[in-house]
Amino acid sequence: MKEIHDQPISDIQSRIEPLRQQIINHKLYGVIKDVKDLRVFMKYHVYAVWDFMSLLKTLQQNLTCTTVPWFPFGTAETRFLINEIVVGEESDVDAHGNRKSHFELYQEAMQQSGANLNQISLFIETLKSTRDLNQAFSTANVPDAAKQFVEFTFNIINSNKPHLQSAIFTFGREDLIPSMFMSIIKDIDQNFPNSISIFKYYLERHIEIDGDHHSHLAIQMTSNLCGTNDVFWKEAEDATINSLNMRIKLWDAVFDEITNS
Repeated sequence: MKEIHDQPISDIQSRIEPLRQQIINHKLYGVIKDVKDLRVFMKYHVYAVWDFMSLLKTLQQNLTCTTVPWFPFGTAETRFLINEIVVGEESDVDAHGNRKSHFELYQEAMQQSGANLNQISLFIETLKSTRDLNQAFSTANVPDAAKQFVEFTFNIINSNKPHLQSAIFTFGREDLIPSMFMSIIKDIDQNFPNSISIFKYYLERHIEIDGDHHSHLAIQMTSNLCGTNDVFWKEAEDATINSLNMRIKLWDAVFDEITNS
């Protein structure tokens, strides 16, 4: 395994820590009191769960050979790192041991809670048939903050720069679920049995798999891609900062909708 470039990794982590703290301590968590509030959260957050998968598959396409005829591409170590993460995200297990992606698990959590799945389903179906993000946003009437969040992710995807894709994947998505939120979810689960047990399982699985094992793999992957290129590291840092700011804006929008309703 290649050496992890500790100093630039540490520099990014230090620079983004204030933004991470804004997310972890966001006022949104304090206003989620019951299943109704959680449904609003899920209506927005499901787009982040979906575009996370799109970002992940982009990395797999850029860092491995996914076409036929097959040829060795990149380093075997990086191929292993991204494929290991894909397996866990695209074909994990639910609470009953059934294989499914984290996005499909999230959809089931929404359905169990009584959240409206029509919007995200229409978005996916429109995008599948048209391959046009703007048309899918419009047809499904996606909330503006969710739309901006996905647009940012796809700008990074379309940059064709794997080191940026890996950076926002590594530092902009992992390890951002505060313990306070888990406590709130456990309380709601106790007060509303069989309404959010799947969502609770999703979060626990996310922390167990994504925030621990996958975060280590992702750091190694980003380190491999940036290497000793100072320009790559600076671009990675800037992209991560922008990614975290987009998450704050997404949480602000959820907070506003919950408090205004």
